[in-house]
Amino acid sequence: MPAPLRDDVRLLGGLLGTVLRETGGQDLLDDVERLRELAIRAYDDPTGEVLAEAEALVEGLSMQRAEQVARAFTCYFHLANLAEEYHRVRVLREREAEFATRATTPDDSLPEAFEQLVAEVGREEALRRLRRLEFRPVLTAHPTEARRRAVSGAVRRIATLLDERDAQRLGGTSLAENERRLLAEIDTMWRTAPIREHKPSVLDEVKTALGVFDATMFDTFPTVYRRLDDWLLGDEAGREEPLVRPFVSLGTWIGGDRDGNPNVTSEVTRQAAAIAADHALAALEQRARLVGRKLTLDQDGTPPSDGLRTLWERQRRLSEAVTSAAAEASPREPHRAVMLVVADRIAATRARNADLAYATAEQLESDLRVVQESLVAAGAPRAAYGDLQQLVWQVETFGFHLAELEVRQHSQVHEAALAEIAEKGLHGDLSDRTREVLDTFRALGAVQERYGIRAARRYIVSFTQKPEHLAAVYELAELAFAGSDEVPVVDAIPLFETFADLRASVDILESMLTLPQVQRRLAENGRRVEVMLGYSDSSKDVGPVSATLALHDAQSRIAQWAERHDITLTLFHGRGGALGRGGGPANRAVLAQPPGSVDGRFKLTEQGEVILARYGDPTIASRHIEQVAAATLLASAPSTERRNAGATDRYRELAAALDESSRRRFHELVRADGFPQWFAQVTPLEEVGLLPIGSRPARRGLSVSSLDDLRAIPWVFSWSQARINLAGWYGLGTALKEFGDLALLREAHREWPLFATLLDNVEMSLAKSDERIAERYLALGGRDDLAQAVLDELRLTREQVLAVTGNAWPLAGRRVLGRAVQLRSPYVDALSLLQVRALRGLRAGAEGPVKDELQHLLLLTVNGVAAGLQNTG
Repeated sequence: MPAPLRDDVRLLGGLLGTVLRETGGQDLLDDVERLRELAIRAYDDPTGEVLAEAEALVEGLSMQRAEQVARAFTCYFHLANLAEEYHRVRVLREREAEFATRATTPDDSLPEAFEQLVAEVGREEALRRLRRLEFRPVLTAHPTEARRRAVSGAVRRIATLLDERDAQRLGGTSLAENERRLLAEIDTMWRTAPIREHKPSVLDEVKTALGVFDATMFDTFPTVYRRLDDWLLGDEAGREEPLVRPFVSLGTWIGGDRDGNPNVTSEVTRQAAAIAADHALAALEQRARLVGRKLTLDQDGTPPSDGLRTLWERQRRLSEAVTSAAAEASPREPHRAVMLVVADRIAATRARNADLAYATAEQLESDLRVVQESLVAAGAPRAAYGDLQQLVWQVETFGFHLAELEVRQHSQVHEAALAEIAEKGLHGDLSDRTREVLDTFRALGAVQERYGIRAARRYIVSFTQKPEHLAAVYELAELAFAGSDEVPVVDAIPLFETFADLRASVDILESMLTLPQVQRRLAENGRRVEVMLGYSDSSKDVGPVSATLALHDAQSRIAQWAERHDITLTLFHGRGGALGRGGGPANRAVLAQPPGSVDGRFKLTEQGEVILARYGDPTIASRHIEQVAAATLLASAPSTERRNAGATDRYRELAAALDESSRRRFHELVRADGFPQWFAQVTPLEEVGLLPIGSRPARRGLSVSSLDDLRAIPWVFSWSQARINLAGWYGLGTALKEFGDLALLREAHREWPLFATLLDNVEMSLAKSDERIAERYLALGGRDDLAQAVLDELRLTREQVLAVTGNAWPLAGRRVLGRAVQLRSPYVDALSLLQVRALRGLRAGAEGPVKDELQHLLLLTVNGVAAGLQNTG
């Protein structure tokens, strides 16, 4: 472990120990330390005796003490995560300072990607591709972030104090004061109940996501543009018009995704849009006012242009009082006066003052361009392309809506609504659900009328299985506005999720083109089509290996379909944070996509805990955006497309063999009699559903009699809690062994990006699995046959994957990450033993107060294991 990180972990761990001793006495700290030491020793004990001793210690704890110990380990993981994240920030800053003194660029950076593209296609073509680059992260509120917002707040404050120690090299009384404040924050974290009393509402989830916008996104996105533009322009940066155009466009499902979530109503959708707009306008007003106050340029040295004078006169006609106040505050400073009025108009837009408000974000951008052009004409380009340019980029990126609100609903809901309307008539006694379907389109219309078409027009159809499922969206929109010509602009987006739907995707898309509403939209939008691919249900359907290959094949065929029809295609990747749901490093995944499927555009869901992990810190957020954008730029480079096309063709037979073997092995397990009920017994599936960590129910139905009704989130989350991670690897070991040609497999690992990415992600799943702990969970189900099948496949997969990658242990080739996982594992083991104790009692039929205590202990450990393993949901 790097020395600075080790020092931070020791400091925070030691302070936590002080808090435990102060609040629970030396006995509590002793119990925590004994379990910690046994878990560390057990990690390297092949006999299993030490782990058995640790298990006995856990069983002997009183219920109150068991809960205290669980909370202690959970707090430790929050602090360890914080230290690791802060160290990552520290390293990124050091690298940035290092590269600033050299002519080279860092790996995975946008400048490096641009240079490679220039070498392959020339500077003009590279600039053209850069200007049409699109990275579109879409925030979703899937309940994978088990940590409370209150705890997250404490974590952020502790991170600030670590930064203070680092940046200011504190000593003496300043260092003592810093340590006192750290102790106070850790004490607060320890005393904060780790489990919410109630499930968050949808609007709570909206506000959580918008907290990240306020903290980082608003400033970070344009900062990424600025860094790239500075590199492209070199010495002329700040004096010439920027070459970079905004390429990040934020979307959100929070408040729009009603598939299986009855808490998302049309009224909630309207409120979600209003809350987001309020945050965007507040941020824009504050920034515009700041820019205006700094534009203290005297009119003699920086005379206003005719365009600026015209703009000022237009502002005066809107409000004599507002312009008089601005002129009085800015004597002989016309650019400053105009900008202060601009800020007042943004405030009026937020307050819905129709006399002074901007009608659209485009009107605001137009005014800013007038100011900018006036400054350039007056010989002040640095003022034009400095802070003012930052504001222009923010308006272009966020508009007045902040993030495009996307609606999602299940195709069967639409079918049922249309059938009921056909039976009873549009004005008949319709069910609440059908009226809500119609009200959803009315909410879309209201959002578009208030904030523009950019604010909400995409309508995603879950389980799209025929073109009629897309036609239903347009028909329902027209029915909702029957008798009116104000039907909102809607783009129905198919979501292909199951294995069969991925196979049928091109046929469905081909038929989709015959819909007159689709043809009309193609004529209006420049023949742009979006298609969403679901990683979660396809993996639960056929296993992780077959799902990966099916998704890759579908992308290739859809890209070819789009090319045949002269369509500009955007593939929307429904990737989750967990490896069993398409997670893993996004930049490596982009570079493994089939030719033509990216073409400078990449859209993906950013889910649950991933939002905070990727965007919670501005330095990490910048790095993430830059890495994904660079990969998106390079994915269409001739060399990348040649490599991917050649590898796909060369290893076609290998792919077919892996698909057939892994799918057969996966189905043997999940289609075994009684498997769904057994799964619910050996994992905390039912108990995870009790956690108040998300507004959406954990399953579509009421029972666990079938996996079809189970959402992918609890499927993946529960396996990770049981330290098995089955959703990320099951079937691969059998497939690799049956293929048998180790030399060819190793060659494919070197030459085929898709296969390399698959094995990298499986290694991550294996590294976070633990056979010894898994055995204790699997023993709860009373099915030795199924338990043995899982353990046999786990051992075989580890053996086969390591043989192909040549690593001595999972993640050995990724030194920093592999070491971090190894160091965490013993501490996660301690929490897992506590969780197994609780599960064992619940499965034995505990009732009354004992059952309540066991459930509470289990839910505490779910928080801790999630924090320890990270990307779990």
